[in-house]
Parts: sequence; C-alpha cells; structure tokens
Amino acid sequence: MLPSKVVRHKAGRFLPVILAGLILAACSGQGPQTSTVNIQGPATASSAYYLQQAQQSSDDSKTDWQLLAIRALLKEGKYPEATQQLSQLPQQLSETQQQESLLLKAQLLIAQQKIKEAEPLLADVKTGALSKDQLARFYSLQIASAQGRPSLSLLRTYIAQEPLLTGSDHQANIDATWQALTQMSPQEASNLVINADENVLQGWLDLLAVWRANTQDAGMLKSGIKDWQTRYPQNPAAKTLPTQLSQMQNYTKASTSIIALLLPMNGQAQVFANAIQKGFTDAKNGVSAPAAQPAAAQPAATDGTASTQPAAVAGSASDPISAPQQQAAEATPQAQPQSQPAATAEPASNAQIKVYDTSSQPIEQVMQQAQQDGATLVVGPLLKSNVEKVANSQTPLNVLALNEPETIQNHPNICYFALSPEDEARDAAHHIWDQGKREPLLLVPRSGLGDRVTNAFAQEWQTLGGGTVMQQRFGSTAELKQGINSGAGISLSGTPVNAAPAQQQQGVSIAGLTIPAPQQSTPEAVSTSSGGGVDAVYIVSTQDELQLIKPMIAMRTGSRSNISLYASSRSAQAGAGPDFRLEMDGLQFSDIPLLSGSNPGLMQQTSKSFNNDYSLVRLYAMGMDAWTLANHFNQMRQSPGYTLDGNTGKLSANTDCVINRKLTWNQYRRGEIAPAN
Repeated sequence: MLPSKVVRHKAGRFLPVILAGLILAACSGQGPQTSTVNIQGPATASSAYYLQQAQQSSDDSKTDWQLLAIRALLKEGKYPEATQQLSQLPQQLSETQQQESLLLKAQLLIAQQKIKEAEPLLADVKTGALSKDQLARFYSLQIASAQGRPSLSLLRTYIAQEPLLTGSDHQANIDATWQALTQMSPQEASNLVINADENVLQGWLDLLAVWRANTQDAGMLKSGIKDWQTRYPQNPAAKTLPTQLSQMQNYTKASTSIIALLLPMNGQAQVFANAIQKGFTDAKNGVSAPAAQPAAAQPAATDGTASTQPAAVAGSASDPISAPQQQAAEATPQAQPQSQPAATAEPASNAQIKVYDTSSQPIEQVMQQAQQDGATLVVGPLLKSNVEKVANSQTPLNVLALNEPETIQNHPNICYFALSPEDEARDAAHHIWDQGKREPLLLVPRSGLGDRVTNAFAQEWQTLGGGTVMQQRFGSTAELKQGINSGAGISLSGTPVNAAPAQQQQGVSIAGLTIPAPQQSTPEAVSTSSGGGVDAVYIVSTQDELQLIKPMIAMRTGSRSNISLYASSRSAQAGAGPDFRLEMDGLQFSDIPLLSGSNPGLMQQTSKSFNNDYSLVRLYAMGMDAWTLANHFNQMRQSPGYTLDGNTGKLSANTDCVINRKLTWNQYRRGEIAPAN
C-alpha cells in the first residue's frame, strides 16, 4: 500500500490536466460549432435546415450550405425557391462549387421540361471532378433528358451509372436498362454499332436476343437465360435479373378450369354480346370455320334488360358500338395474305364456360356469384361503366375486361382488352411514323369520336418523338356533298391538337434524384397548310364519307404524290365494288387480320354468318381472341412485351396490361386490295 503522501502527490499532478479538459469542453460548448459541409455527398436534411445553416454562416461554407439547400428544394419540388437561391449564388465559385451548380441548374431545367436548355449545361460538366454521388446524379440527369426515347447513348448512360448504385436504385437501373432495350424494334437493336470493348452492352444485346427468341416458351426462356448467365457472368443483369425476366421465369399458368363470361345478354347490347360469345365458344371448341348461319343468342344464367349501351368497344368500325348492320350482296375483296401469320385460337378445351347476364343485376352481384360458383377467371364485363366498377372492387379473381375504363388502374389481376377507335388511332400513328411521315393532318368528324381519335393519335405521336399534330373536322354527308358541288374541295390545313394526357405519369427516383415524368407540351395556336409541309392525312370516316372526302382532297392537291392518305377501318365495309376501289387508288387503310385475309375460309364463313356486317365480324374476332388471351393471362399480365398473333391484330400488353393491337394495313392499287408496303 502506497503512503498517503505519495497518493496526494500523484493527485496533485493530475488535477491541472482534468481542469484544463473541463475548460476546453466548456469553451467548445459556448463557441460556434463548425459543421462539416460536403456538397459532393448526399443531401439528407430538409431545405429549411440547410437554409438556416447558410444564414448562420459567414465564411466560405455559406455557399456550400446554399448549394445543399437548393438540392433539397429541388427534391421537395419547390422550384421557385430553388430558382431564387440559384440567383443569389456568388459570381466567384470554386471548381467544386461550380460543378455542383451546373448539376443543380440542369436539374431545375429538366424538372421544368426545358430539356434543350439543360443539355448545354450537362455538356459543360467535368465528370472527372465529380464524386461518386455526383456522378450518379449526372447520369440520372442525362437519362431524364432522353425523355424515355431509347438510343445507344441512353443504353451507355445506364451502363455507366449502374456500378455507382446500390439497393433499390440498382434494381431500378437494371429494370430501366431492360425497358430501354425492349422498346427498341428488332431492326433498331440489330442496327446498333458498338465498340469491341463494350462487353457489358454486348451482353445486354445478347440477353435481348435470347428473350425475343423464347418469349412464347417459358421453359426455353429459363434455359436460355441460364446459358446466357454462364456466358456473361460479370454482366450486372447476370447477378440481378430485370424484374420482368424474373417474373417470366417464375410465372404459373392461370387456371381456366371454370371461366365466367360476363356479357349483357338482353337489351340493346345483346346483338354485340352474341357475336362475342359465339367467337369465344367457337375458339374454345377449336372451330376454325364456323357454320354459315346467323349467330343465335346463347342461354344466359339469368334474364334482364340492358340499361346502357356499351361504349367504345367496336368503335374501330363505328361509334358507338351500335352500328346498323350493313346489308350488302358483294363483300369487299380483301388483300391476299403475304408474310402475315395466320390468326389462330387455342385448341379445343375441357374448360367450363359459365355465362352471366350483366344486364339483369348489378355487376357487384354478378362478380360475387361467379366467385361463389368457383370461377377461376372472369372474361368481361363489356360495358365501360361495369369495367370501372370491377376495377374498383378489389376482386381476387383474374379478370380479362372487354373494355377500358376512362382511367386505367394497374391491378396485378386485371387486363383490359377493347376494340376502340383510340386503339386504332395509336396503331395508325405508329404506321404513319414508320413510313417516314412527320407532318400528319387528321380529318375527323365533329363529334365525340373525333375528339377521342385526335387525342389518342396526338399522344402516341408525341411519344414517338413527333411534334404538333394538326386536325380538321368535317360535318355531315350533306355538308360534304355541298362542298364537292361548289368545287371548294378540302384544303389540307388545320389547327393544333391540344392532346390531354391520358394518365398522369409518376416520376422515377434513382440515386436520390427524382426524374420527372415526360409531359406533353401544349402547342401554340397556329395553322398549317399543304404548302406548310403536310405529308400524311389520316381520315376517320364512313365509306360514304370517304367517297366524298378523297376527291375533295384531290381538288386542292392535284396529282402531288408526296401526301399519303390513310383511313381507319371505319370506312372498310362490305359492298365496296370495283368502282369504289378504283376511286380509292393509293389510299392505305387498317383492319383486323381476319378481315384482311389471314384466314380466308374463316372470314368468308363468318361474314356470311353475320350478313356481311363487318362490325359484328370484328366482335366475333374479339371473342376468339378473348379465349386466346384467357389461356395466356399470366404471360400477358406478368410479361410486358409478350405477343400473340390474334384475329383482331398482333396482341401485346403494356405494363398496365392494356392489350394493344397491331393491325394489318392494306392499300387500294388499280382496283385491287394489296398489302401496304
């Protein structure tokens, strides 16, 4: 034991040290605390916090706090405040501050949809001076400036960004890269010229080829992906598959042992329901050429009367669906099938079909009854109002709705299949774009149909990268006759289509940066004419109207061949003789494959069965395709890009499982109908 004297001596030696430490601690608590400011790292606090720090700082860190505050303001969507703070930045900035300022200014412009103004700022960024966090944001801004249009440059940007991301951001990058690839046509993908050292990009392209070669066979696709992963073990997608491919590998076929077919079997809509039901049951039974007899109403589960007519179901032939039957002795000779795969239906099945009459009781009760009866899949309903109710019902059943609601709701168990004029207009936009036309004019009736067609066409046109779409409305047949008698003709001029967005798209957040969804710009109120560059005219009219419209266009344009004419299937009806076909020389028109010669025997028998009423033939084809889609429900629901050759078109589904139809395009040539080039 040490003497007490020694202990007192050691304590006396330590006392000054302890007192000094306490004094220093007190000083540090009373004086200003210096926080580390890192503008090259993540900004996780609120804009209010950063602005407060900037106000309390008087040294060089004040600008850094301002830059962090601007980042937070942009993240919070407070663009006016961000603009104000950007304007208050000092003129003299360090190199690091200058690079961050360029990123923030570009981000603000992109958020305001000022892409062209943002591009020069991004070009001035020195990527070598950026941190890992800044570099990920820089690539996100480049991706946002591409506005969803797939290109080689966009693919390279995704690939460059991928190593910088982790967690959900990394998966989002993988999925976005895959989406950009799948949005390219096979020809666009094959035409890409890449460098010899771009191994990652080559791997992605090979994965795309594997997917396209095996989309129809899940087993082959799974085997192909496994082989691809062996060949490209270092590819980021080999370690983390795109979500779509993971789902395709793991999907199970939807049960179709009991199918509930929901149709209005009484009232005004009964004739249309009968045509759909006949097509559905014929396809179920493996019938390729139905007996030549009128379709009869099938026994329904219950009786009742329809209170409303279906909306926008067969609008490609007429609007609304209730088109009068076209009695004609001579059916329109159709184009001979060339390089057109024959439309097929699923072979005969043992599935049980139960028909439920939606015109006799509320749709909620019908759905409940179908579920109680053990239905594993619902096909229908047909009326738009009923489809909206089913979409809002949170039903656990798989549903292939035969119409689209006004606002599409993405449910994992619902797909939407409709024959609508909007669907046809979107297909026309693609066809006209693919033919190299860039200045379209829409000639449509002054009606709700005209509104819907112009809106759908313009939206799709702008998605493809096109500019302003022009429109011109026409009135009744009597008005058209008046115009042709006066020799006025039709001037190829119009007013801009102010397309309302179909749905509010959500922005995407990657690397802590929210990329705003592309917005449709509102065109200025200007007009153009044939002298201003119109090179394509899309006409939505009846056959009688088209017989007046085409010569009226010729009155004003003469024999100029640079203006191509296109028409919807609304004008394709039975009874068009050789005189009509000669008058329409050069005009291209769209229609479903069944009425375009993909299956001549089935077309002939079906047309006769429905007294040459093409609107009912189209609904019959819809019923056949509904059976095929029902048997591939999970593939369509889980695998965007999955395609089927149907009687109503080449069928594919988008991410909301809205079934899109690529139609067949034909052309009148010297009195004959031939496939359009």
